[in-house]
Amino acid sequence: MSARLSVVMIAKNAADLLPDCLASVTWADEIVLLDSGSTDATVEVARAAGVQVYSNPDWQGYGIQRQRAQQFATGDYVLMIDTDERVTPELHQAIQNVLAAPQPDAVYSIARRNYFLGRFMRHSGWYPDRVMRLYPRTRYQYNDNLVHESLDCGGAHVVALDGDLLHLTCRDFASFQRKQLNYATAWAQERHQRGKTTSLAGIFSHTAGAFLKTLVLRGGVLDGKQGWLLAVVNAQYTFNKYTELWALNRGYSEKA
Repeated sequence: MSARLSVVMIAKNAADLLPDCLASVTWADEIVLLDSGSTDATVEVARAAGVQVYSNPDWQGYGIQRQRAQQFATGDYVLMIDTDERVTPELHQAIQNVLAAPQPDAVYSIARRNYFLGRFMRHSGWYPDRVMRLYPRTRYQYNDNLVHESLDCGGAHVVALDGDLLHLTCRDFASFQRKQLNYATAWAQERHQRGKTTSLAGIFSHTAGAFLKTLVLRGGVLDGKQGWLLAVVNAQYTFNKYTELWALNRGYSEKA
């Protein structure tokens, strides 16, 4: 008998994204969605699709919210996805193969194909962009990070799956920039709480490094104009992160 699969996701104001996301995982044994206080039709869309919907608007970061969502799952395995992600048929088949012959000591990495301003990127560090998303429910969970959370799986054996997870990272530039600013602030606050520091020289070295890493080391030039723009965006994001951390270190930030 195949292992049971719980698709788990967290959401807020994602009514426009949910239908295609849910359509790509209708084959799962159950779908669990933890809503973070949506003011649009997210909850209604999910319930109409047969999703098990729960709510917790007490936001303490992405890591903890994913932990909370997982607590409602009952399957043997968890597939953690976001509302702006879609499971391809090839990935679906790879997951079914795992469920038919699971390895209890393994977690599974998935290649994300990230969409950026009209193009699914093939370089720039945005592909294959492997993330660990399929794992035994009772053995592993996400860490507590406010942002850039990841699966806390210690020394587990990592198996790379075939197929892609399509990620609609950036459909419009304005909303993407707002999200990046929010991530930068949360990242700086978390690092500041951990006692991390930076300097003015560090701000500029990290910023320049992010630009060059995206464009040159990760092959951004091969992604055309989107690769160049992404290099600029990554540099700006890095500048925002370290500037905010520098301000918090010195008590200058209004968010401190």
